[in-house]
Amino acid sequence: MLAARRYTLTLSCPDRVGIVAAVSGLIAQHQGWIVEASHHADEPAQRFFMRQEILADSLPFDLATLKEKFAPIASEYGMDWRISDSAVRKRVVVLVSKQEHCLYDLLARWQSKELDIEIPCVISNHETFRGFVEWHGIPFHHVPVTPDNKNAAYAEVQRLFESVRGDTMVLARYMQILSPELCRAYPGRIVNIHHSFLPSFVGARPYHQAYERGVKLIGATCHYVTEALDQGPIIEQDVIRIDHSDSPEDMVRYGKDIEKTVLARGLRYHLEDRVLAHGNKTVVFR
Repeated sequence: MLAARRYTLTLSCPDRVGIVAAVSGLIAQHQGWIVEASHHADEPAQRFFMRQEILADSLPFDLATLKEKFAPIASEYGMDWRISDSAVRKRVVVLVSKQEHCLYDLLARWQSKELDIEIPCVISNHETFRGFVEWHGIPFHHVPVTPDNKNAAYAEVQRLFESVRGDTMVLARYMQILSPELCRAYPGRIVNIHHSFLPSFVGARPYHQAYERGVKLIGATCHYVTEALDQGPIIEQDVIRIDHSDSPEDMVRYGKDIEKTVLARGLRYHLEDRVLAHGNKTVVFR
């Protein structure tokens, strides 16, 4: 059974009296049916965040008209806002290097419709997964990255992303540092997974570093990519407990499990417009 078509409104603005009444009143005025509503007031920042899902068929007009009618309210309250349509699948471009676990997991969730998205292409700096990706009927683009060609390589990544009308870029263990220009071009649209609670154990062989420190917890962090390496707003995190009997190889295996789970969860929150970023923090309406 197909889910009913919904419009999802997300917004943030300076906090003041009357925001909820103004937004909900507009929907109610036209007999709109709000099926999910979430609000959060950040008292220190004096900022208000809202997410509402509205049954599309309950309104007597289309999305363009809804945006037109909402614009005066947004202007009055100084809102940063958007409205998305559940009938339009998000287009997700996946970047990967040589580690397979996140790529395999995302394609399995896509193929089973657990993630109801389009994957117009996969981009990699290696040829490793061409056969696997093309077997799924997805175009594969090899864009090598070397110390001498980084500007040209990331210009090509950006060209490919634009050519397929990508909405979101996902780094599924893509082991390259994106150029500042690419990060600036898509703020809040590039999702990455990191193997720890940032910034612990950066660099090579992170699980071996953790083993040498005798850590009791390992985790993963899904975050937005910014020019500051691995410092972007955090979307989702999780952790798993380990003990003295676990080898570095055990930790790598546990780590892969938690990385792919946290990436899928964080990506879902993003695609469902549940993540509202402000500065270097996020509000996530689960």
